[in-house]
Amino acid sequence: MISEEIEKLIIKFLNRSSNSEELDVLNNWIGEEGNYAIFKDYVKTHYAITLAMNDPDLNKLRKQLQKEIRKDKNVFYGRRYAPALKYAAIAIIFLGIGVLIKSDILINTPKEAIQPRSEAIQLVLDNGQIEIISGNGASLVKDSKGKVIGSSNGNKLVYQDVNEIKELSFNTLSVPNGKQFTITLSDGTNVHLNAGSSLRYPVSFLEGKQREVFLMGEAYFDVAHSDQNPFIVSAQNLDILVHGTKFNVSNYPEDRNTEVVLLDGSVSLTESKGPTGEQQEEVFLKPGFKGVYNKSGSNISKQEVNTSIYTSWMKGNLVFRDVAFENIIQKLERHYNVVIINNNAKLATETFNATIETKHETIEQVFNYFNKVYQIEYQILDNKIIIN
Repeated sequence: MISEEIEKLIIKFLNRSSNSEELDVLNNWIGEEGNYAIFKDYVKTHYAITLAMNDPDLNKLRKQLQKEIRKDKNVFYGRRYAPALKYAAIAIIFLGIGVLIKSDILINTPKEAIQPRSEAIQLVLDNGQIEIISGNGASLVKDSKGKVIGSSNGNKLVYQDVNEIKELSFNTLSVPNGKQFTITLSDGTNVHLNAGSSLRYPVSFLEGKQREVFLMGEAYFDVAHSDQNPFIVSAQNLDILVHGTKFNVSNYPEDRNTEVVLLDGSVSLTESKGPTGEQQEEVFLKPGFKGVYNKSGSNISKQEVNTSIYTSWMKGNLVFRDVAFENIIQKLERHYNVVIINNNAKLATETFNATIETKHETIEQVFNYFNKVYQIEYQILDNKIIIN
């Protein structure tokens, strides 16, 4: 007989909503004599699972799982919750059945370690002069005439509101791979830039005119509301019209799509006007929806999504749901600032589910996981990760 407490833990586990303490409790319960059979029967009975799993030996089950996973590639990658645990709880969803396995695969480190490249955050002023933002300490930011227009402190740059300007002048902030940075624009809009991104923006906005910024890469916007000054994010061929709202934009040049995820407020998406200046159809998003602009097909679609997946990068997490391995590699390269070469063409198009806590997990640990669970062979050569 399953207690009410354990039943709740099983349901949360199958819904992928367990925290680290709950996973530990459930894992310990499954490890007690006779409980694994109870757990298996409960899943079959209450979730209509037909697959028979008669071997209660977890070591044999692990081998069976790894064999099937190499064929199916459909895995939920659990997090390493705390260094003191000395192991990672890997939650594996195998052909529809939840199976919890203790493993130390994330704490085994490859023989050779990657040394991430170190690059600086650059601020290009209106006259083309390049300033380096170290991220250490505070400093003033001046325009080409020597006038103070803002200040930087750590990983944040704040601009002053200068009302007397009569024409726009632009700055461009470029954030390299492996880093993130936050800007507060002169109107109070906050922009959180992800790794490998750049933003071109006015030093100060003109009163009564539209506010337009230009994004390459990924950023989260919290836009200051203004009825008189509409806010536009230009993401290559997609214009995002904002009315005081919170949203995430992903617009890396190598990606096939530009994605806009709305958390609060309202935005409309329009393809930039063609050479003849014709007006394109406008697509409106509600909170909880994602708009996708296909760069090659020039069409915009929308769908309801879990917005936390698309903003998890601000908390130091990389979350993937049915994402092709080639796209996972791109995000890993940007976040860890490493070079990954994939020589396995078939692997590139296979999809994975994974959650990686990048604050606790090194790139070596991530690939050690892929090797242990998926049997992905790789080597570290000349400070590059090469997948065979």
